[in-house]
Amino acid sequence: MTNSTELYKQADVLLVAGLNLTEMYPVFADFVKSEVVRGELKLIVIDPRRTELVDYAQVWIRPKLGTDIVWINGMMNVILEENLQDAAFIEDRTEGIDELKSVIESYTPQKVREITGVVEADIVEAARLYGQASRASILYGMGITQHIHGTDNVSGLCNLALLTGNLGKAGTGVNTIAKQNNGQGAGDMGCLPPIYPGGQKVADPQSNEKFEKAWGASLSQKPGITESDMVLDKGRLKGLFALGANPMRSGPNINKVREVLQGMDFVVVQDMFMTETAEMADVILPACSFAEKDGTFTNVSRLVQRVRKIIEPPGESKPDWEIICQLSTRMGYEMNYAHPEQIMNEIASLTPPYGGISYQRLDSGGLRWPCPTAAHPGTPFLWEKKFNTKSGKGIFFPAEYQLPAELPDEQYPFALTTGKNLYHLHTGSYTRQSVALSRLASEDRLEMNPSDAERLGVLDGGQVKVSSRRGEIDIKAEVTDRVSEGTVFATFHSSAVNKLTNDSLDALAKAPELKICGVRIEKVA
Repeated sequence: MTNSTELYKQADVLLVAGLNLTEMYPVFADFVKSEVVRGELKLIVIDPRRTELVDYAQVWIRPKLGTDIVWINGMMNVILEENLQDAAFIEDRTEGIDELKSVIESYTPQKVREITGVVEADIVEAARLYGQASRASILYGMGITQHIHGTDNVSGLCNLALLTGNLGKAGTGVNTIAKQNNGQGAGDMGCLPPIYPGGQKVADPQSNEKFEKAWGASLSQKPGITESDMVLDKGRLKGLFALGANPMRSGPNINKVREVLQGMDFVVVQDMFMTETAEMADVILPACSFAEKDGTFTNVSRLVQRVRKIIEPPGESKPDWEIICQLSTRMGYEMNYAHPEQIMNEIASLTPPYGGISYQRLDSGGLRWPCPTAAHPGTPFLWEKKFNTKSGKGIFFPAEYQLPAELPDEQYPFALTTGKNLYHLHTGSYTRQSVALSRLASEDRLEMNPSDAERLGVLDGGQVKVSSRRGEIDIKAEVTDRVSEGTVFATFHSSAVNKLTNDSLDALAKAPELKICGVRIEKVA
């Protein structure tokens, strides 16, 4: 996130796109709803599905699946037509405005309606609300990113913020919400193909030399491959080491994922519970939970916080760092850390944004990176004076609308999209172990619009077979107007819904298009 979650109180308008905030981040959502109720915050919600947050929104935009860049460009078209842009910010702090204008000039409200189904008045109202705000913030989720053009969608949101000067100050920003509590921290520590910790590029000779010297080993300057490449490209890898990952439930087209894993010579899974992926492993390494280890988590708003062990790990389970150290040592490279604090000190010495973070300082509370020195207080929001580009200016990256990889057709007439519910996390590998949570949400359901259900003779709670070009599942239906006609929605916490989803990838981010594919629905007698 460019801004911390606490700074939403300084925003006049919050735009929430492709994100079921009340079920992803329920506590934060309650704070947002309270601000709206008190009249301190105005809310724009963009979601094809009616979520609870819609009840608090001044404007709800309900676009067709896979058309996000269209409504984004449409809002910018209105902002420019009505002279709501921040001209001074554009002049002083951005590049590429002419290229942006040449693309978005054709995205009139009428064109937006023709492609997205959103009426002109809603696009105009949303654009005015966002464009006229002194401080407007954007929150987005995987409904924006998990498309083959997800990179374009995120770039579009950045363009919207740059156009209105809503970056580099409190109460603004382009902010993503992640699934896991330490997803940001994993990326910060180099769990991405092209980077070392702190975003230092693997292909950069100076960065490479720095880490070679620190670690006393020869390191490749060739970037790694993505998770999608690992689990979708048959024959590319001979072995896989999955740490806290469950691609046999979370991956797209999991029939294909199964083929790829079965074709490997050796699969190791390090996890707390027997996941669907662990069931296919040659070796399982038992990891322990947050309550059974020391360390740090870095959340999505860049806040680094201490984790403190309160109970001993059960059985033979160990903290992840200990398992990795023992494996490395047995494979010929000794890792002799005695405690996670030593690892944190090494992180600070090699990772500039973490340079001033230590256990001693974290004992007094969390710190937000960049925190480059021991005297630095941490950074509540990014890009106050300049952006991380060669010129120091924000660069517009305009994008045209392109079709999704797969649309409904005569054979597969419904559009399927997926997401989560309040009671389970991602694939449910941890939360399904809770009796209480499983009672609250015991199984996945397929949400169907009442008109579609009536036409197919499907009753609420009735069993249906859902088929795509990649597989089929049986699932119970939930008849609801939360989804529009022709669209169906399912969670994937307790069933193999991702047998159905599309494994086409975003060309740059390599994220799969999990948010739209064509399916057929048949009533099961």
